[in-house]
Amino acid sequence: MSAAAVTNFAGPLGDTGLWVDVRGTGPAVLLLAGLGDPAEAWEFQLNAFSGERTVIAFDNRGVGRSALPVDGVSIASMADDAARVLERLGFESADVIGFSGGGVLAQELALRHTERVASLVLVGTWARPDEYLRRTLATWRWMATSAPDVRAFLESFFLWVYTARAHADGFVDAVLDATLEFPFPQSAEGFLAQLDAFTEHDALDRLGAIAVPTLVVAGAEDLICPPRLGAEVAATISGARLVVMPGEAHQPFQESPDAFNALVRDFWGA
Repeated sequence: MSAAAVTNFAGPLGDTGLWVDVRGTGPAVLLLAGLGDPAEAWEFQLNAFSGERTVIAFDNRGVGRSALPVDGVSIASMADDAARVLERLGFESADVIGFSGGGVLAQELALRHTERVASLVLVGTWARPDEYLRRTLATWRWMATSAPDVRAFLESFFLWVYTARAHADGFVDAVLDATLEFPFPQSAEGFLAQLDAFTEHDALDRLGAIAVPTLVVAGAEDLICPPRLGAEVAATISGARLVVMPGEAHQPFQESPDAFNALVRDFWGA
């Protein structure tokens, strides 16, 4: 990996139209967020890993401070964006962590821009949506177009995302308040554009071409991407390791960041 040209920076990245958050120095870690999530979704990892590495997160197009293009988004175009971010920041490659839709983007990045990916951590991921996942995504489309207001939508949406524990102990309430207070909310158009792109993802027959060290993480209680989908990804990528985190749902990197970060560091050190 080359030395970064830009570190400790938050703002628009040149003429890319992408908003980035870069912290720390050292080898690069690229964080790819999922459906509807801005860079702030990775706050625990931006803080934890920036003491030893350059940690990069950015708003995908149609989220936060990165505008939705007139012609929409696709998995390929968002993966190309990720490669462009590394190139503009001066990194030849990075250890890549992606969750949910970001895991889909990480797969595509490794397939389209092999030289940019040193390793992969795929959290709550899938290679080809099964019928249950397709119906879940279709339900979210209906919710996004029918909910009476944003709060009602988020309250329903977060039932899929977080554990019963997080709903009981106030964690989800805090996330809900922070989301509603965020000054750059995602538009319904942006949400649906991303949702459609992720629904169409099917890389199962191509994942065998990925040759970098890969860790697949699944929450045992993940309703969106249960361990069976992560197991399919791990079985298709040569040498990939699957770890199922007991008691966790779709976003263990937020609910149990210490355990998740330790798992990632152990993988990087292997």
